[in-house]
Amino acid sequence: MSSARDISHQVDIGKFKNAEDGAFKRAPSSFRDAISAAPGAKYAPESGRYHLYVSYACPWATRTLIVRKLKGLEQHIGVTVVSPRMGSNGWPLGDVDAFPGADKDPYEGAQHIKDLYLKVEPEFTVPVLWDTKTKSIVNNESSEIIRMLNTEFNAIIPADKASVDLYPEHLRKEIDGVNEWVYDTVNNGVYRSGFATTPEAYTAAVTALFKSLDRLEGMLKGKDYVVGDVLTEADVRLFVTIIRFDPVYVGHFKCNLRTIRDGYPELNRWMKNLYWNNNAFQSTTNFDHIKTHYYWSHPHINPTRIVPLGPEPHIQPL
Repeated sequence: MSSARDISHQVDIGKFKNAEDGAFKRAPSSFRDAISAAPGAKYAPESGRYHLYVSYACPWATRTLIVRKLKGLEQHIGVTVVSPRMGSNGWPLGDVDAFPGADKDPYEGAQHIKDLYLKVEPEFTVPVLWDTKTKSIVNNESSEIIRMLNTEFNAIIPADKASVDLYPEHLRKEIDGVNEWVYDTVNNGVYRSGFATTPEAYTAAVTALFKSLDRLEGMLKGKDYVVGDVLTEADVRLFVTIIRFDPVYVGHFKCNLRTIRDGYPELNRWMKNLYWNNNAFQSTTNFDHIKTHYYWSHPHINPTRIVPLGPEPHIQPL
């Protein structure tokens, strides 16, 4: 597929278009195949076959890194980390932007994530679950990737890791219900607030966001996990937004009615417990990449590209 055509509206965030009312509308993921342990599956769960292209800055991509770590899949699924400085060509890899912690592409020699998509079909985002055997994108929807990682590799990982179930059957209905409104008003709500281009769209988004944070605060009172009494994907999906909230979303996305550390003691406790007590959460959180990406990559919001020093600390101690 030729890269000569104009794809700037898909890779340059400054050219993304909002709805007529100024509201931010996220495009749906377009690659929805699945790794499956079922006999004859197109994408079988083989060690070393699949590779994740991710950004430490992106909350959706970080979901996959957390679950990969929780399930002990580090030796079976490789990872390439992009630079957080997403410019006019989208997410760059380490050979064109040698930002600390950014990697070169070990398989396709891609300079930007868009190069992988241009080999198949264009839609330029992370995470990318890449099949090194067929040189194709399996999936780019993080909510589906984490469920594949949760179950489909259990036969090739140690029993203690296979027994980790982030989507237990008896909690699935409740997890799905929480995920639905948390995604709409919190995970995507911070973007709907920050990328709004009219006061009306911003007010609607930020009001819904803090209403949901209030709801979560009540749900977590006296509890360590969002659903039930066990770690589930509901915790993973919420954590990636809450850990970015004070360092980025409060200031950059104007989500400043309250901070997590001063306005939500239960949410703050829950977040700190996951970060400080579970390496899967701490080791996949890179505040340098997080802050650099948002403040550098959105010049329509922050034209100076100055990355603020605070808050200090990025996350409070236990």
